[in-house]
Amino acid sequence: MTDVADAFKHGKAFIPFVTAGDPDLETTKKLVEAMVAAGADLIELGIPFSDPIAEGPVIQAADVRALSNHVTLDEIFAMVKTIELPRPVPLVMMTYVNPVFVYGAEKFTKKAKECGICGLIVPDEPYEEKAELQPACRKAGLKLVSMIAPTSGGRIRMIAGEAEGFVYCVSSLGVTGVRTSFSNNLPDVVTAIKQATKIPVAVGFGVSTPEQARAIAKFADGVIVGSAIVKLVAAHGRDSVPYVSDYVKSMKDAVRSED
Repeated sequence: MTDVADAFKHGKAFIPFVTAGDPDLETTKKLVEAMVAAGADLIELGIPFSDPIAEGPVIQAADVRALSNHVTLDEIFAMVKTIELPRPVPLVMMTYVNPVFVYGAEKFTKKAKECGICGLIVPDEPYEEKAELQPACRKAGLKLVSMIAPTSGGRIRMIAGEAEGFVYCVSSLGVTGVRTSFSNNLPDVVTAIKQATKIPVAVGFGVSTPEQARAIAKFADGVIVGSAIVKLVAAHGRDSVPYVSDYVKSMKDAVRSED
């Protein structure tokens, strides 16, 4: 069984995100398998939700498409079980508090673990409230990944000190989406996180080009990309697999050039 930390064992990690069920679950399965074959070190699988407050319009639209197809959590868990990876790579789910607790936190985390998920990212669960979900994660053997923003300030040491798996450092204020620039203090934030924890730090929100990925990999342990991949899926639908595969390979090459 893989662990979240395995993504960082062989150098700088590239971490792509896709929305489960966009355009359908069979394509999601093919995308995950192709992204791993193209060099991805960890996969973030987004659970479609009607009110994804951390997401920009690109991923919101993907959630709408998936939900319009009536994709359910049970169907997503069943799909994940069928994924055949060319090499062991950790899979994590990015979701929100509401779907987890509506489904039942213990039931959700148990089923996630059983189908091969090794971690959860829950953007709308603040550090101060993580005790609501962490016991269920620990019982199931899932890492609950902490997020830190450029405005976290004095809370960085507190959040990072208790983080597990890796720290998800948010590149800028606002929601997900392709950006041309990031917070000026981003390298300083990553440095502060590294001073508070020994686990890896990956940067996400807005990264889209190999140049951006290469620049971030100079000071971070990993780079996370979502919206740029979801845009390719939106543009090409069921035919998106080769386009996403080529993109992931180019981003992985850029990130690893900083090893």
